[in-house]
Amino acid sequence: MPVTIGPSTLTINQDHQIVISQRDATMAPTDDVGFFARDTRFVSGYTVTMNGLKPLLISASTIENFSARYHFTTPELPTSSGVLGSPGATLPARTVGLQLDRTVLEGVHEDFDLVNYAREPIRLALEVEIDSDFADMFDVRWHRLVRRGVLQSSWHPASGELRTRYQNREFERELVVRVENADSPPQFANGNLVFLVELDPKERWHTCLKWLPVIDGHEGRTLDCSAITGREGDVETGKLPPVGIETSHPTLPEIWRQAVADMEALRLSDFAQGRSIFVPAAGIPWYVTLFGRDSLIVSMQSISGFPEFALGALDRLAKFQATDDDPEQDKEPGKIPHELRFGELATLGLLPFAPYYGTHDATSLFIVVLSYAYQWSGDTGLLGRFRANAEAALRWIREYGDRDGDGFQEYASRSSRGLYNQGWKDSGDAIQHEDGSIARVPLALCELQGYTFDALLRIGEMYELWGEPEHAASARREARRLYDRFNEAFWWESEGTYYLGLDGDKKPIRTVASNAGHCLASGIVPPERAGRVVDRLMAPDMWSGWGIRTLSSDHPGYNPYTYHRGSVWPHDNVTIAGGFRRAGRHAEAQKVAEGMVAAAERFEQFRLPELFAGLAREPRSYPVPYLGANVPQAWAAASVFRFVAILCGIHTVGAARTIYVNPDLPAWLPDLTLRNLRAGDGAAVLRMERDRVEVLENTTGFEIVHGAVPRSPLPPRE
Repeated sequence: MPVTIGPSTLTINQDHQIVISQRDATMAPTDDVGFFARDTRFVSGYTVTMNGLKPLLISASTIENFSARYHFTTPELPTSSGVLGSPGATLPARTVGLQLDRTVLEGVHEDFDLVNYAREPIRLALEVEIDSDFADMFDVRWHRLVRRGVLQSSWHPASGELRTRYQNREFERELVVRVENADSPPQFANGNLVFLVELDPKERWHTCLKWLPVIDGHEGRTLDCSAITGREGDVETGKLPPVGIETSHPTLPEIWRQAVADMEALRLSDFAQGRSIFVPAAGIPWYVTLFGRDSLIVSMQSISGFPEFALGALDRLAKFQATDDDPEQDKEPGKIPHELRFGELATLGLLPFAPYYGTHDATSLFIVVLSYAYQWSGDTGLLGRFRANAEAALRWIREYGDRDGDGFQEYASRSSRGLYNQGWKDSGDAIQHEDGSIARVPLALCELQGYTFDALLRIGEMYELWGEPEHAASARREARRLYDRFNEAFWWESEGTYYLGLDGDKKPIRTVASNAGHCLASGIVPPERAGRVVDRLMAPDMWSGWGIRTLSSDHPGYNPYTYHRGSVWPHDNVTIAGGFRRAGRHAEAQKVAEGMVAAAERFEQFRLPELFAGLAREPRSYPVPYLGANVPQAWAAASVFRFVAILCGIHTVGAARTIYVNPDLPAWLPDLTLRNLRAGDGAAVLRMERDRVEVLENTTGFEIVHGAVPRSPLPPRE
């Protein structure tokens, strides 16, 4: 049963540009629709009429991620401009066909094609209303439309251009709407483009409209006519290499292909380093920009299929790593950024997003992803290239990450406009005490300790490779101290899990939440406790049947329809499933994977959304969408790659140049072939059946071993 995600809008995108319309191609400024480019809405209103009436929608669909097609016909048009030579005549319904094609590159190209199916010549007036408010993305999202600057429009008949310019101090944007290839000349009246169309029977009429954003003096390019199914060559350079799967499972190949297509659709070309080395946007429509945490988590999730994401994330985030201190941006030396924005509010300093550094976990995760990239490439030169950035991140962890000197990592915004919560659950009401009250900052969330523990062990290995055993030993001792203190202060014996965190008074946050599953994945949980954490997360109040909820359904703050208080997130679940597999609880990892696959095959286009409601899975039920979810979304798409890697038990050890494969495929997925699994200097093809592995090809330069990856023992206590 396919499930439509959210409102029935239609979205196409390319790079930083997004077009969202209603199914009939219309746009209204008060809706979450429009043409957006670099965090500014260039087109806010759009309507097409014929003889004053809206055409009747027949069908509308995306063709590619960058293109869409709409089919219309006319209603009955009782108007004097009906049949040529017959004033006052009426055009019967379905007399004229209208096909509207839209493609987006840097700007938008529209193709209008009208066909007369009457037996007589006809005359009609085609009007296109295009409005521009140049609203900031945040204003649109928050439904707070405020015009802060000056807006002016002008019609240029000689060039067939409608120009609309917006200025607020140094922030300037312009939209050029250009008419080309029109079979009748355009006019401009009452704020609309008007075409007088005269058609003989079966005759076709055509025009092109181009929406050209002007940003910093650069006028955006558009695709050519009829490019609805193909792109220009320079757009193709970022296409992902063909990593594929084959299986007898009926829907997993479709889910995988959609995930690959989503990651391709989300690529940001201005952050690219060449073919396929790029950073994906976090999600559409609200997060089409560089995000620190998102790009790093996507890198971890997809490392076994698309290691290029890790290289792109490391390169881009290293360039924005903080070198100074700015409280309004939550910026401190060595910190990895949270979010980079280009709109009016960020440019003029009305929001601290140029860039903003209000995330705690991204700095630890930067070190973790650098280690991942090395493990999959075996390239020590990569470690050298980013050594200064990794060491700056380590200094931030030591000097700023522990805000009150208690030995734990915690956050508290220093910005008057910053995020209150700076873990991955960053909505303002996400972190609550057992009575539903908001926990006071600074907050030491449990998963932040796990990320930091993992980062310390990994940078310890890097110091060994750099030939500095003293620094390696220091990092490992620090990891051991954190491990011991965490398990003493955060363990919740009566619930068999970890406290959500410690609040600003060092009071435990006695709330059962999914965060503890991230601790399993990081390795900070002792083996004797890991099983209890798994059991607690799979209890009925946490396990919905589709996935693990972000918050226990027994908690007073639980609401399955909210962002972080009871919803189900694919990326959260795949992280937890990895922790289950690490703890030796394969059956539970398989169960989580099955829930996500079952959800994906019920969503439209086999696509996992950013999140969905935490309602229980029951007979004849389906996963209920979260209203406003980003679709596609990078975390959700990349989780598909990671789920497959977890079921296959795939890990690499760069120093030993070894790929470990330890499959434990469930009954619902008895066989799987991975093609173009990239590591080292090449790729491998692996065929797996239940717990058996066959290496069909291997050009990686890595040895492929059937077995579990060896885990390094904890450093001894001091």
